[in-house]
Amino acid sequence: MRKTATTINPALSRVISETGHTDLLVVTDAGLPIPPGSERIDLAYRPGAPAFLDVLDTVLAELVVEGATVSQEVAEKSPEILAALRERFADQDFEIALVPHVEFKALTHSARAFVRSGEFTPYANVILHAGVAY
Repeated sequence: MRKTATTINPALSRVISETGHTDLLVVTDAGLPIPPGSERIDLAYRPGAPAFLDVLDTVLAELVVEGATVSQEVAEKSPEILAALRERFADQDFEIALVPHVEFKALTHSARAFVRSGEFTPYANVILHAGVAY
């Protein structure tokens, strides 16, 4: 058993451990299309659970992030999600990149893995750009 229990889901723990500098890791809502053949860590067990921000906070507790990309549509459709993301990255040396949702979905095709929440809030998705701890 692990000494600390930040991430106890074995697949999620493994993906975070295997993610390297510049890899992309996508934390998604329940509806984002995941490209065939992509690694999927599906944590959803009912509508709304687990929540997107809970899943994101779990990943951020262990992953070094040097950038984040979201759909620009989140600003209009789910401004509370964008505000929560900005709060989480406020002390970082990057601005969250806002791109059209069509472009966002295209960018996900190069992701290392997808971590799917049960979130039903529109555009509650983020591409995390992995950094390095040194």
